[in-house]
Amino acid sequence: MIRLHHVPGSRSMRVLWLLEELGLEYELKTWSLTDGSLRSPEFRSMSPAGRIPALEIDGRSIFESGAIVEYLAERHPEAGLAPPLGEASRADYLEWVHFAETQANILQNLNFHHIFLRPVEARSVAMTKLDTKRLEVTMKALEAHLEARDWLLGAFSAADCMLGFNLDAMFRFVRAEGFPAIAAYRARVEARPAYARAVAAGGASMYAQEFYEVSDA
Repeated sequence: MIRLHHVPGSRSMRVLWLLEELGLEYELKTWSLTDGSLRSPEFRSMSPAGRIPALEIDGRSIFESGAIVEYLAERHPEAGLAPPLGEASRADYLEWVHFAETQANILQNLNFHHIFLRPVEARSVAMTKLDTKRLEVTMKALEAHLEARDWLLGAFSAADCMLGFNLDAMFRFVRAEGFPAIAAYRARVEARPAYARAVAAGGASMYAQEFYEVSDA
């Protein structure tokens, strides 16, 4: 039994996509960010900080999306989604797995300011501008990396499941013009059948707008 604890539009999408790429059977349990259930003893027994995702597998629960992605890729070496220890590309793999979380934290800040913070007057234009610039810096680094390759390591890997989660969000805050390699990468991600299945299973996006201007803050 594999059970993924999930919130639509959250980091659990990374794990959901990887489960589909691996062809594993799983149960999806969906939670809400707003009803307080993530603070319940039941959920905190699986994720002590009350954060999504959590994965029940192999008789235990694992929290933190990066840890779950690394665990699943190493649990299924036959899928070839993570370079093994000792391979030169292992360091590159780990760099991009963790780069994805660096970028996701910036996106989380932008989501907070543009979508969740109430009242609207409490939003900070200065912080939103700063985080938008920080996001652009990470996107420029990613753009340069993808100009010479289709996937983060050349071949598709679990690192792409980590970073691919960010793609729906980043162009909500930074215009796609000037980032053709990332746009092409996003198209390749969306063309993967496992990604399409994960999106269909995972529920609706949190975004009500195609693009969020800084002036909306």
